Amino acid sequence: MAAQPVSRMLRRVLRSSVRSCSSGAPVTQPHPGEPSQPAVEPLSSQVPSGRRRFLREHAAPFSAFLTDSLGRHHSYLRISLTEKCNLRCQYCMPEDGVPLTPKADLLTTEEVLTLARLFVKEGVDKIRLTGGEPLVRPDVVDIVAQLHQLEGLRTIGITTNGISLARLLPQLQKAGLSAINISLDTLVPAKFEFIVRRKGFRKVMEGIHKAIELGYSPVKVNCVVMRGLNEDELPDFVALTEGLPLDVRFIEYMPFDGNKWNFRKMVSYKEMLDTLRQQWPELEKLPEEESSTAKAFKIPGFRGRVSFITSMSEHFCGTCNRLRITADGNLKVCLFGNSEVSLRDHLRAGASEEELLSVIGAAVGRKKRQHAELFLMCQDSPPAIPSISFRASLHVQGLRHRVSFSSQMVTLWKGGRLPQIPVLAQRWLGSGLPQRHYGSHLDSDANPKCLSPEPRAPATPSGPLPTSDQLTHVDREGQAAMVDVGGKPDTERVAVASAVVLLGPVAYKLVQENQLKKGDALVVAQLAGVQAAKLTSQLIPLCHHVALSHVQVQLELDSTRHAVVVRASCRARGPTGVEMEALTSAAVAALTLYDMCKAVSRDIVLAEIKLVSKTGGQRGDFHRT
Repeated sequence: MAAQPVSRMLRRVLRSSVRSCSSGAPVTQPHPGEPSQPAVEPLSSQVPSGRRRFLREHAAPFSAFLTDSLGRHHSYLRISLTEKCNLRCQYCMPEDGVPLTPKADLLTTEEVLTLARLFVKEGVDKIRLTGGEPLVRPDVVDIVAQLHQLEGLRTIGITTNGISLARLLPQLQKAGLSAINISLDTLVPAKFEFIVRRKGFRKVMEGIHKAIELGYSPVKVNCVVMRGLNEDELPDFVALTEGLPLDVRFIEYMPFDGNKWNFRKMVSYKEMLDTLRQQWPELEKLPEEESSTAKAFKIPGFRGRVSFITSMSEHFCGTCNRLRITADGNLKVCLFGNSEVSLRDHLRAGASEEELLSVIGAAVGRKKRQHAELFLMCQDSPPAIPSISFRASLHVQGLRHRVSFSSQMVTLWKGGRLPQIPVLAQRWLGSGLPQRHYGSHLDSDANPKCLSPEPRAPATPSGPLPTSDQLTHVDREGQAAMVDVGGKPDTERVAVASAVVLLGPVAYKLVQENQLKKGDALVVAQLAGVQAAKLTSQLIPLCHHVALSHVQVQLELDSTRHAVVVRASCRARGPTGVEMEALTSAAVAALTLYDMCKAVSRDIVLAEIKLVSKTGGQRGDFHRT
């Protein structure tokens, strides 16, 4: 034990001379002039006997306060800068967010730096800033700059959703940020909006581009894989690593408060690996780094690599070297554990450095061998359940990888251009929910709540629609042409369309009771209708792109006909109408119902796809009587 201060001093000298960055980003040397810290007092009176015996026998050249009873050295500290987040990811938090701690109870900037300084002095050489979303904290750049001053700190990382990354990254890099993890669970923009309940796909893409542009390598992309939601996109993510310095990290779906975790949603590491090896049998495993949470693989010839975070199926508790400080100053020795100790309260009570270390050491000493046994029961993903009746999940059976856009995405990324929305009409997304919802809306001026019912504003009839004796989409030579609407005035446009899906008694009953194997047909059809309305100009060649301000899709069960009646309403302000958007929405919602039910019956009829009403425009209004 007497040699401990000397070994710590030697370690600091070595670190300062070989300061490096795991991400490959340019990093400057630490600023000189930092006053040396005094050696810590002997620990014999502060360290439990079991740990003291272990340390004596093994002579570990590491702080006893950060070494647990199993000999694990905790050199990696995660600090949450805020509880706030600008997204509402389905697997992370409830749609309405979480109750926020009063600002007075959160760590101040000085308290964050005081704790960071103490941990680094004891041997922590990597700090990762997290949240919430750390980039929403106004002084995040200043915090990074001051952390960069700490002697012995080799890596300063950040985990971000990427929304603000492109704007802040140049400043963060200059301040000393050396590693980046960006969360991205889908390459489909419409699905992105559904998963995070917000817009922002393009901003995340810009952030990833900016990180590559500034020299970060690899740029780590975290993808939480959820059965029935995005497991079909694994090959698309992997394809990006062919020409880009990305480390795509597939994370097994894990339980957190509010995310309604269910083991059926989890796709295990082995299942993901088997899927990828069907396309890339040459996928080779890389040597595992000490204390790494990831199992890394690489495809020969690809610039990037693929990793798997196997928290559920093959936990890495035995080599865990991580500690966490929450935004309100609690120390967590395990992400999955409920045990916390408030460092904030001790700081504000005037605790000395030695007293703080004693509190930290006691908490680390109580760290368990592994996280809760409940989580370790999931040794592999279960087989597909033939009949699912539970509702509180995102589970949808039967999502198919119908179209691959990997090459398109890589080409656009290599060219420095961001991908436009790919052809999504063939990729449908669905969700089972706790209650039956027959109405959905999307409003550009409000938070998207795609599955929340909202009353539909009825169209107001004002007479018959004047007709034209010529086709407006054909020019004088008889060639197809898009109508020039440049000279038309902007007016408020509303259109309502409907469709009927005659299911038959068997399929109707299964839909009514939500017993279809593929999931909730009504909710999937609603989402499909909303997506279709937004993508009409990509599906109908001569349609203008319309910036919709409102889309509403309602589905009603008609027991007398064993049918589902679809009603789609679209609204926009512009020079052209939205009847095609409403008709496309209703038609695709009807087609989706057929797709969901076709395994039960092929005797399903799509009927009465029609425009119900249209208002706005120079040719007057229309209302079907």
